[in-house]
Amino acid sequence: MKIKEDFRQLVLYVIVGGLATVVEWAAFYIFNDVLSINYMIATALAFILSTFANWAFGKLILFKEKQNVFKELAKIYLTSIAGLLMNLLIMWVAVDLIGINEMVSKILATGIVFFWNFFIRKFLIYKV
Repeated sequence: MKIKEDFRQLVLYVIVGGLATVVEWAAFYIFNDVLSINYMIATALAFILSTFANWAFGKLILFKEKQNVFKELAKIYLTSIAGLLMNLLIMWVAVDLIGINEMVSKILATGIVFFWNFFIRKFLIYKV
């Protein structure tokens, strides 16, 4: 049944996304708090790393379709640009306009962009 398969994929993507989120939050913390890199640059760097982690974990756990790796990564990074821009916008609004702590803002941004990433991968990249 299609709904059951969609739900299974969403659950597996939550696992994949959870692993990528650990990478993103750890990278953001290291870049921003340990290395004192501006939070916007730290956000972009952490997002780039977590996008790769998300792809790698997704290939192992969920989206096992065979594609040319370079083309697949190109599609993922191209579609992730919108996710990165959403991430940066949310960070800017939360930190600069509202005054929320940078790490708390990062957690909020990650949660919102998670769903964007799932639907883009499911319907545009892997078409499953």
